[in-house]
Amino acid sequence: MSLTLSPELQARLAQPLDIGGVKVLSRVFQAPLSGVTDKVFRGLVRRLAPQSLVYTEMVNATGLHYAHDLPRIMEVGEGEDPIGIQLFDCRPHFLAEAARMAVDEGATIVDINMGCPVNKITKNGGGSSLLKDPDTAARIVEAVAAAVNVPVTVKTRLGWSDQEITILDFAHRLQEAGAQLLTLHGRTRAQGFNGTARWDWIRRVKQHLRIPVIANGDIFSVAAAVKCLEETGADGVMCSRGTMGYPFLVGEVDHFLKTGQEKPAPTPLDRIQMALEHLRGLWEYKGERGIRQARKHMTWYIKDFAGASQFRALLCRIETLQEGEALLLQAMERCQEGSRPEDRSDHTADPISANAA
Repeated sequence: MSLTLSPELQARLAQPLDIGGVKVLSRVFQAPLSGVTDKVFRGLVRRLAPQSLVYTEMVNATGLHYAHDLPRIMEVGEGEDPIGIQLFDCRPHFLAEAARMAVDEGATIVDINMGCPVNKITKNGGGSSLLKDPDTAARIVEAVAAAVNVPVTVKTRLGWSDQEITILDFAHRLQEAGAQLLTLHGRTRAQGFNGTARWDWIRRVKQHLRIPVIANGDIFSVAAAVKCLEETGADGVMCSRGTMGYPFLVGEVDHFLKTGQEKPAPTPLDRIQMALEHLRGLWEYKGERGIRQARKHMTWYIKDFAGASQFRALLCRIETLQEGEALLLQAMERCQEGSRPEDRSDHTADPISANAA
């Protein structure tokens, strides 16, 4: 059965999204992802979704305060508008200072991370630990909003645990403190990325606030994005883990919301070609460090053809651009040979016995 949008939803989503006076022409955002959404990855997403709001990796405001130079993860390239720079910390004055630097660097929007569940972030008072300290969270938003002349937004979760779902009051306090948009991941901190995102809570928050609400969590396909928007009434969706090894997703959702038509899914060959472009981009941008970072990306891209797991096992150990290129070109050849569409067997002949050469 073909995917359809209700007329009411299509009409609403056809309008630009107003974020504190900034008009965004797409209702589909690319989430900030640590170790993923650098300038190279954002460029791939941007090409396929030119009007979408994309985010940098999150930046530590305390680290920025003591740094002599801006970290490269804050670097914004030409043509990256609209772009959000995401900050995290628990110190309002450090975050205000970092926000000014972000705007100077070219941020269209400054986002405050109040949802990261990782221990090394929460143990220092940042990320989702702020869900337990709404007074500090509100002071952060007030300080950052007073420091910059661009919209300040927040990304957060439902609460600390199932026993502490505090998002209704928390979100209201952020709104009153000056937040211009809330992105809500429909899980608690305790869930991490396990279980199912609770979109019903996103709907409740949307009904509770005046500011736009963006739904996040379990958006792995166009169908999931549409279902989420229908169920939550949210003003848009943010794609996160679904874009890892698949920078096509934001553009696919955006295209469908604007046209009602689904784009043809990329073939395994399309994905390998994108992986090759990504690899080369990381090499040009970061050199040897880019190759080390590319390993994980390459393994995310390579799937859905016979022998894919063997290629992944080798790509996760590449040391040079040339190694990676050789493996990806061999993977292309495998796809062009008309291999099976699904990687159901890892017992085919070793496709890269000459890899060491």
